[in-house]
Amino acid sequence: MAKEESNAEQRNELLKDLDRELTAAESYVGELETRTLLAGETDHLNAIMTIKPGAGGTESQDWASMLERMYLRWAERKGINATVLDETPGEEAGIKSATIQFAGENAYGLLAGETGVHRLVRISPFDQAARRHTSFASVFVIPEIDDRIEINIRPEDLRVDTFRSGGKGGQNVNKVETAVRITHLPTNIVVGCQAERSQHKNREIAMKMLRSRLYDLEIQKRQAHTDKLDESKLDISFGSQIRSYVMQPYRMIKDHRTKFSAGDVDRVMDGDIDPFIRSYLMAKKTKGKLEVQLDDDEDAA
Repeated sequence: MAKEESNAEQRNELLKDLDRELTAAESYVGELETRTLLAGETDHLNAIMTIKPGAGGTESQDWASMLERMYLRWAERKGINATVLDETPGEEAGIKSATIQFAGENAYGLLAGETGVHRLVRISPFDQAARRHTSFASVFVIPEIDDRIEINIRPEDLRVDTFRSGGKGGQNVNKVETAVRITHLPTNIVVGCQAERSQHKNREIAMKMLRSRLYDLEIQKRQAHTDKLDESKLDISFGSQIRSYVMQPYRMIKDHRTKFSAGDVDRVMDGDIDPFIRSYLMAKKTKGKLEVQLDDDEDAA
């Protein structure tokens, strides 16, 4: 129709409409493709994500905060409900840690591949000499196990501490000890929640987090004596570097497992991480294993 249209203005409008239709179709097909790749036992569950900065003080803490914002914006784009369950702010900027619950369709299946170490290369806003810095932050994602799966937790194995919540909030904040931290003594797993004004609700959420952590630990134990950890498991382990976000001297985000990269850094940091999620799921499905390897030029950066 555009080729047959003699009016230039009408032809341009037709081409713009076509471009919008193609973009919408690509997005729709991509969503369907992603869903077909989510068939794991826990893929349909909600997810609990923990973000922690690496060594480097304020610089790394700021990077952890940037990652937190990226995932919150992603959830907003996807219509997934994201709740910050626990957050410890840094002294000058950023965060020392954050725990986020993502509640929505296939939340864990979509986010599971984000587990690992994320690297940032940029000109530091905290360096008066405007030098280039490399920062690291770790992301750890586990499924939120619902109450139908029994995880036996003995009361005598728990140490429950209460304290005053920090940050903005209602009249209870900094006046009443509503925040809860639970330590599971046999495993030394620590979980905390200060999202609610009620100590009872915070304890309930923290217990759910603890059940999820213990479930994940049990799954790891069962797999340890039957299967060798293949490369794909190593790729998504807590200490692995999976992705680089380079803002200087060039702008590019690259996943080291799939080799997928994107040049629109701002768009990705604003929550558009679906292409990275999809490429990870595709690589995991088709290759059976994923590689983590840094390019020489990125090592130099």
